[in-house]
Amino acid sequence: MTDHATSQSRTGFSLYALGVGLVVAVIGLVLAAGGVWLISLGGSWYYAITGVLMIVSGGLLMKRRPSGVYLYIAIWLGTLIWAVWEVTLDGWEPASDWWALLPRVFAPTVMLILVLMALPGLRRPLRRAAMVAGAVVAALSIGLGGATPLLAQQAPAQDAAQDGNPAQTEPVTQTAEQPTDPRAAPDTLLEPGSDWPVYGGSIHGQRFSPLTQITPENVAQLEQAWSMHTGDMPSETSGGKYSPENTPLKVGRSLFVCTPMNQLLSLDAATGLERWRYDPQVSEDAVPYGATCRGVAYHKSANAAPDAACAARILVGTLDARLIAVDADTGQLCLDFGNAGMVDLNDGLGKTVPGWYAVTAPPTIVRGVAVIGAQVSDNKANDAPSGVIRGYDVITGDMLWAWDLGQGGVVDKPAPGETYTRGTPNMWTMASGDQELGYVYLPLGNSSSDYYGSDRSAEENEFATSLVALDATTGEEVWHFQTVHHDVWDYDLGSQVTLVDFPTDDGALPALVLPSKQGQIYVLNRETGESLFPVEERPAPKLGSVEPDYIADTQPYSGYANLNQPPLTEQDMWGMSPIDQLWCRIQFRRANYAGQFTPPSADKPFIQYPGYNGGSDWGSVSVDPERGILIANYNDMPNYNQLIPRDVADARGIKAFDEAGGDAGGEAGPMEGVPYAISVNAGWRVPFTGMLCTEPPYGWIRGIDLATGETLWDHPFGSAENNGPFGIPSMLPLTIGTPNNGGPITTAGGVTFVAATTDNKLRAFDTETGAELWAVDLPAGGQTTPMTYEVEGRQYVVIYPGGHHFMETKVGDEIIAYALPAQ
Repeated sequence: MTDHATSQSRTGFSLYALGVGLVVAVIGLVLAAGGVWLISLGGSWYYAITGVLMIVSGGLLMKRRPSGVYLYIAIWLGTLIWAVWEVTLDGWEPASDWWALLPRVFAPTVMLILVLMALPGLRRPLRRAAMVAGAVVAALSIGLGGATPLLAQQAPAQDAAQDGNPAQTEPVTQTAEQPTDPRAAPDTLLEPGSDWPVYGGSIHGQRFSPLTQITPENVAQLEQAWSMHTGDMPSETSGGKYSPENTPLKVGRSLFVCTPMNQLLSLDAATGLERWRYDPQVSEDAVPYGATCRGVAYHKSANAAPDAACAARILVGTLDARLIAVDADTGQLCLDFGNAGMVDLNDGLGKTVPGWYAVTAPPTIVRGVAVIGAQVSDNKANDAPSGVIRGYDVITGDMLWAWDLGQGGVVDKPAPGETYTRGTPNMWTMASGDQELGYVYLPLGNSSSDYYGSDRSAEENEFATSLVALDATTGEEVWHFQTVHHDVWDYDLGSQVTLVDFPTDDGALPALVLPSKQGQIYVLNRETGESLFPVEERPAPKLGSVEPDYIADTQPYSGYANLNQPPLTEQDMWGMSPIDQLWCRIQFRRANYAGQFTPPSADKPFIQYPGYNGGSDWGSVSVDPERGILIANYNDMPNYNQLIPRDVADARGIKAFDEAGGDAGGEAGPMEGVPYAISVNAGWRVPFTGMLCTEPPYGWIRGIDLATGETLWDHPFGSAENNGPFGIPSMLPLTIGTPNNGGPITTAGGVTFVAATTDNKLRAFDTETGAELWAVDLPAGGQTTPMTYEVEGRQYVVIYPGGHHFMETKVGDEIIAYALPAQ
């Protein structure tokens, strides 16, 4: 090499060293400034100390001094020691702690490599520095290289600890006087088997099939049997707000599907060929939070001639608040139902606008009565439409009763100019039923508005976030059980309850399993509402509350099982690098947080953990009654929220419905009519990267002994493939435990099927061990619950992966059936 070329090379390396030194110094300045802020809030000293040392290291590198390299190596070694120490404070968990190390170590390691590459540009190319660099590279290859296989290991089964000192009390169950009206004889119970005739398999909501063709030994052989496209995709005017969440029904040879905009389809269950379609022409302005149709209801009249019109019918509730009945064989409207096949559910509601009151779940049919509620956008305004529950004759569409908790129970249709009680808790999810008892079980949500309650009535306080049992034939209340007192956290009961014959020392007892967003799982006597396990009332925090007199002194905790992880600490903060991890630590220290049920505050943000996605949400749980195992997939993420004083909200233009939402630092709920609006950062995401502020796993799946509530196995599920900073998929096929929405199903063959995760996969697990047996990529987000059935001796597993706008997964319109290879 000529002297000129050598000189040019040295100049290039010198400029490189200058640039690297500048980057190190700038990052150090950010860490030092943020670190001082964190110290002032009572947080870790690491960032401030590291930032100062990086400023010095960067300055030395810019002066081309080898000591800058030595200092950065020391910084890296100190960071590695600190990171391992902090992550392992509570012991080593392979399934999660490798991910906890990532933001602490990865970016500093990349920077170390860049710093070492600056060696040729320094004033004296030192042999010692080169030796140190070689040693560091060797350490990296041994230490970090050996970590890769462990990233995919699963966490050992363990029970999640609950904090606090339990104080034993009586269960929070209230029993009303038993209704004396005569009850109709029970209908024939539609059971799963060759069919899947009801959402949840049956009205018991077990999500269990007795089919045994698919087993842990052969499930890996599943292949696509057929698929079809519904054609219902979002237009520009719908704003992409599609979240179908649909689980089809199967009766006989027909598969019944509803699309996001409530189109009804009948398909051949063996081929997927379309038989008929009914389009109710729902306007796009009726789309509420999302375009959703979780399912339909099937009913066959025992008294009608088999070939009579609408002898078998499909009922669907629509986004524009209609209850519609069509012939299951032809798709034609049942003209004897309501007004030419339809019932207007807006009757008696009073003031409403499109999207404020919408039906997203199927009616539940018990003893010939179709029981239905609706989703109310309850953070728009305090004066929201009523959460009234109504029962309709499944044949005629006549309203048989209306249960209005604000008026004490069963009422007639409102007189002209009057309405059902406005702003009361609603049932937006699926009810379950008991044909023998004649009861229907209603998981109620919260009152309007979600995050402020001082103006609620005594009746709202009594019934909000409660499971209510009604007599399906009369609408009279039998009992109710409350899971949150004075709920100001949007902890609606989103899960359909699961009816089981619960094993006891005295034999099987008719019971139900009640999951919740806050992670508690209750088991109740389904006839009386009494808890079969102790319910503990624990002191609840009031830190920072704007309404301390309203916040309940205690909250109930189940003695059966819970899905909770330990309370958050500063060490649980995460990100893609030390910078956003530091930002999250500062936000953690800035917020009010005193554990679960930290009340809403306005002076500073408050951390809600778990957030309003659970725990368990609308996907609910599945029970394998033959093995005595309950399967629950669940979320483990906080929300980062803050109340916004009304004058500030008005100044920002935070208004309901068609008016501008303004910038409230997240999801802004106007809550018009109360002193505050609400800013919700669901999942608590970093604004500039989109990453979550708390470390993974975010999604888990657990097997629970049904009889005892003990955990059999529990591990994260969902890979990092579709997740990454700035919305860029990482493509890493490593189990991270992703957020999930949708439920599991179990089969007598010993296999659990579940999609739900944001990596767009359908998975099969061994019900007994939790081992993942099979996974397949879906064309869109699998935020739904699959189902299974049999045709001509062949078992199919069907899923409608329609995606989900809130979960930020791809939207699609394809329905897919999987089966073992045809013999």
